Amino acid sequence: MMLRLSLLLTTCWAFVAASTSNNPATPTVTLDNATITGIASDSVNMWLGIPFALPPTGNLRFQLPQPIPPYNTNYSATAYGLACPQQALTIPNVQGLPAETLAYFAAATDTNYSSSEDCLTLNVFAPADATPQSGLPVVIWIFGGGFQIGGTSTYNGSVIVNASITLNVPAVYVSINYRLTAFGFLASQEVKDAGVGNLGLQDQRQAMRWVQKYISAFGGDPTKVTIWGQSSGSMSVALHMVTNGGNTEGLFRAAFMESGSPLPVGDITHGQGYYDFLVDQTGCANSSDTLQCLREVPYSALMDAINQTPNIFSYPGMFLIWLPRVDGVFLTADPQDLVLQGSVADIPFITGDCDDEGTLFSFSSLNVTTDSQFEEYIQYWFPDAPSATIQQLMEYYPGNITQGSPFDTGDLNALTPQFKRVAAFQGDMSFHARRRFFLEQRSSNQNTWAFLSKRLKTVPYLGSFHASDLLNIYTGGDVVSRLVRFVANLDPNGVGDLEWPMWTSYSPNLLTFLDGSVPQEITQDTYRAEAIACMIKLGLEYPI
Repeated sequence: MMLRLSLLLTTCWAFVAASTSNNPATPTVTLDNATITGIASDSVNMWLGIPFALPPTGNLRFQLPQPIPPYNTNYSATAYGLACPQQALTIPNVQGLPAETLAYFAAATDTNYSSSEDCLTLNVFAPADATPQSGLPVVIWIFGGGFQIGGTSTYNGSVIVNASITLNVPAVYVSINYRLTAFGFLASQEVKDAGVGNLGLQDQRQAMRWVQKYISAFGGDPTKVTIWGQSSGSMSVALHMVTNGGNTEGLFRAAFMESGSPLPVGDITHGQGYYDFLVDQTGCANSSDTLQCLREVPYSALMDAINQTPNIFSYPGMFLIWLPRVDGVFLTADPQDLVLQGSVADIPFITGDCDDEGTLFSFSSLNVTTDSQFEEYIQYWFPDAPSATIQQLMEYYPGNITQGSPFDTGDLNALTPQFKRVAAFQGDMSFHARRRFFLEQRSSNQNTWAFLSKRLKTVPYLGSFHASDLLNIYTGGDVVSRLVRFVANLDPNGVGDLEWPMWTSYSPNLLTFLDGSVPQEITQDTYRAEAIACMIKLGLEYPI
């Protein structure tokens, strides 16, 4: 199988950085021998676009991130840095969708980022009264986007910092850029031999080291860091938990994951075919060192080749080609095997999903309209699985539209005869099964909480779609209080909130977010038990 991931925060509900207020004070910090100037905005100071590593350009393309040398030149950190190169998306052309659905879908597929290879920057948001002596907890945000798209500029950290101030648990927020698509996740024997796999994850790790070195200047405590991500950002968080034998190197003490868990992936050489495609398309096939040749290829030529490869909206959906793989360095084995081995950071964590994770990605599979085509679709995901296994999966995910996703919507939302079936399969395979497996393996070893978002269930064809839970954070919703309390106290509970019990094997509690007059309730993580157990087993047997 492959990790199919996911997405992107949308400008539909993500804010851009707050505008500068009339506060005459201009915030500055001293890093090494340089003064870094930021922006004052009401109760929050922010520093944007700070380089945390050398630009990965020229001969540093497809190389491990290189630490930034000591700062010795004053720097104006008043604008976001450019996003890393983005994969072009193949947006499905679906006719006849309601305006509400089209609006959410358009927002979720927006790739309006200015990008450049020179992109390894981060942003810091802190309470305006924070000083180097404040010792505030820190949260590091890792955006999602299927390891193919995304950036930091659509996420306003002021929302998080202001919420922490209001709840009297002030915190510092950091968001980081990292290399994406082939620039961050090139995969082949050549890449393995050079020890330069999983560069996007290595970028994230380097940013965490920067935080350890410099965050106290902004008022943060480097011993109180929580890493937090959504979708592929959440998967990244999980992989930081299983790398290095579970040793965090003191880089973080807790994790918060939205729609992403340790994923079942195989060796980095499984991406050889796409590496060879780039080599052929860029004229490097006859080179004695194809990896070095790719470093020297003009940026535009390399991007043209990358954009001819499948993306997160290609058939059959979340079957991705640019993603973390077992490289022998960052990942020494399939992440799920590492979990089974106990190679997991012993830290508290929160993890959760949206109810209808698969709907957003199933518009690219509308050509699947019959039982036989659905069988072929499943076989595409598990080419080595025997026919009996495929038939069993078809029984677990039947053609009865009342059992498909968006779940609990009866006969509604059947865009095609197989749409809800495909969506149910994709959501469980890529998200729900991975999360449940992680909790089953780790809840007896460390403090774990889990949630399920069932909000926006009435959005036609999408339901409680992937990334919709972020509406309840970056717009100041009720999830943000759980986040900031966890960052501060390693416990998401607090005065005025519904008590959120931990997830355990004997009581798999879910804090479930709902529409309507009762916004939260505690439910049990037992839905689709047999189907999800089968997905877990297949993930262990057939990693991509």
